[in-house]
Formats: sequence, C-alpha cells, structure tokens
Amino acid sequence: MPGASIPSSFEIRIRISHLLKTPLPAGESPQFMWQHMIYLYIFCNDNIFVHLCFQTILDVKVIIASLSHANEIVSLLGRKTQKGRMMARSTKPKTKFQADQDELKLRAAWLYYIEGLTQEQVAQNLDISRIKAFRLLAATRDEGIVQISLNSHAEPLIRLQRALEKHLGLFEAIVVPSSDQSEASISAVIGHATGRYLSDRLQDGLTVGVGWGATLQACMSHLKWREINDLSVISLLGGLTHSMADNPSAVAWRLAEFYKTELFQITAPVFVPHVALAKELWEIQELKALKSKVSDIDLAVLSVADVSKQASIFRRGLLTTQDAESLQAAGAVGDVLCQFVDEAGEIVDHPINKRAMAINPTQLRKVPKVIISAGGIRKAKIIRASIMTTRAQVLITDEATAQELLSLESLV
Repeated sequence: MPGASIPSSFEIRIRISHLLKTPLPAGESPQFMWQHMIYLYIFCNDNIFVHLCFQTILDVKVIIASLSHANEIVSLLGRKTQKGRMMARSTKPKTKFQADQDELKLRAAWLYYIEGLTQEQVAQNLDISRIKAFRLLAATRDEGIVQISLNSHAEPLIRLQRALEKHLGLFEAIVVPSSDQSEASISAVIGHATGRYLSDRLQDGLTVGVGWGATLQACMSHLKWREINDLSVISLLGGLTHSMADNPSAVAWRLAEFYKTELFQITAPVFVPHVALAKELWEIQELKALKSKVSDIDLAVLSVADVSKQASIFRRGLLTTQDAESLQAAGAVGDVLCQFVDEAGEIVDHPINKRAMAINPTQLRKVPKVIISAGGIRKAKIIRASIMTTRAQVLITDEATAQELLSLESLV
C-alpha cells in the first residue's frame, strides 16, 4: 500500500457505485453513502480501498450510532478500524483462518446490532449453528469489536426503573419523562407508553382483562395493529349510564374493536344503589359465568385513582365528596377497579365496595401478568397499595411519581 493516497469523498462515492454496480443518485444523503461503505467493508473482500478511507471516516462511530437502536450507541468497527490502520504498517499477515473468523464476527455483529436480526436469524443467515452465532456475538463484545453504551439522556430513567423494580419487587418498571404534572399530560404520556407496551405483548390465544380511566383511554390511541388470533377481552368492571370516552365498557370495547376480537362485559352499572341488588345481579347466569372467566385471564391492564376530588370517580359524580370523606375515614387511599383499598392493599370494609359491580382486584393475584398504568405524585400511595392488592408485576408511571414511590417504604 506504499504511495497510496487517501481518497476524497467523491472518489469514495464513485468506488462504492462501481462495487455495487449501481449508480448512487446525486441527491442521496451522506448517511446512505457511509452505510454502504461500512457494508462493503464487512461483506466485500476489497478492504484495501476502504482502509485508505479511514482518514476520511472521522465520524464513523457517530454514523454507526445513527443507524443503531434508539437506546443504544453501537460503536461497531471501533476496534476493527484501529486494526485497519495498523494493517498498512504490519509485516505479519493474519492466517486465512483468523481472517475468516474476524469476517464472520463482523458479519454476525452487523446482522444482529445494525439490522436487528435475532440470534437464530443470524445463525440461519450465516449458515452456522445458533450456539456458534451466540459465541461469535459474545466474542465481538469481549474483543471490543462492538462497544455498547446507553444514551446519556435515557440513563437516568433506566436507573430509576431499576431502582423501582428493586424497591417494589416488580418484574419490570417503565418510567416516562414528566415535565408537566397536569392530569391530562400525565395520562397522555403514560397512556402512550402503555399502548406500545401492551401491543408488543399481545399474542394469539390470550385473554386480556381491562380496567378503566383516562390513562387507559389514552393507551387505546397508541395500539399497534397486527393480526392476533383468538384474542379475548374482558371488561373488569361495569359501565356508566352516561359517560364520555372513558366509560369502563368503552375502554375494553376499543381494545376488542381494534384487534377485531370478542369482548365480554359486565352489563350493569359500576355502582348500584344497594348491596342486596349487587348480590342479585351477580346471581344472573351470564354475569356469574363472566366472573368465573377471571381465572382464564393471562394479562390484565388497569389504572388506579386516589381518594380526592380530582379522581374521575368523584369528578364524574359516581360518588360524592361525602363518600370520599367516609372512605378516607375507613382508611382508604384509593381505588383499584372501583374498590377502595388501604395503604397495605387490603380492601376496606365499607358499603361502597359491596355495591361495586366489578371483579374483586385480589382475584388478579393469580393472573400471570398484571400491569398497573398510572401516574401523578398524589397517586403514589395507591399505586404502591395496588401492587400489593393485585401482586402486579409491571408498573408504567412517570418520573416524578417514580421518585415519590422510592420515598415510600419498600415492599421487598
């Protein structure tokens, strides 16, 4: 390589075009050119030309990062680049076996980290065993060929999520940024995260239980469509005779309608006037059958509310301010499925709970995955209590509420 000159960006572009046997349109972005050049470096044998380009590729790591997953900065070829610069000076060439192994590692890393293939797909693509694909990818990390660091903006949230998981004994916590503590803003951002989370976890044959509230209503606007077979949706509480979009039955209906699947509803008001009437209604065969279907639920998603005038249940007139005061006197910190619980997550002994046409939230303790989707600092106590009531494994909340939850007593 003595005497070779460093090519200009124009020469790089022409060479890529020649190797690809496809002219690069004049309007293509620089990112397109760099992506193809890196691709050529990994998949073509003409590495000498690309080594000459290293002086030009000063921002190769930044370019790679722009092509990587949102929460990762994948500095692929970081070490390989250094090796490439050294190759011009090295007098001891690698053996063919070593060169082949290095190329295989790079191919595996590209497919896995840049193109987003699974390990099994990488193995199929390279015609190797899954175990070998796993070992190759592990080697790219160990040898520094691939270096991964978290996006600095996301790091505080991830630390908060891990702290919440340990503090509350959760399988998973998702924390979203919260600059505005208004009810509408919190419902919107948490609803967005919940919609994406729920969409990714729905599978063929699942039975899903659904609660209600503004947050879950917002969640329904962010579902991702895909065909799901044999999905069943169960509304976990009764409805309202007059309502806007956050009617409990409307939330469950929107989920069922979106995925074109069957829906089971408690066809009764969420609160009835008398305890005796609630008992009679639960004796109706159809409602009794629906209640028994709770044992079939695979995943449940619900929100919670505190005992304050801002809560939908009081703001909408389902219960009065006198009811709120009475519930607070009984030790209630909020409701889960319109049934009020204390700080320990126990359902309080109060007539209002006995008038609720809703599934008892403690029945959800046997559900494999229960998701609590709620936020707002004033809801911290009821969120903590609801985790104990339902034994929820997943919490989706906002940053300020997460900090408040960490200030409360640990559940572990």
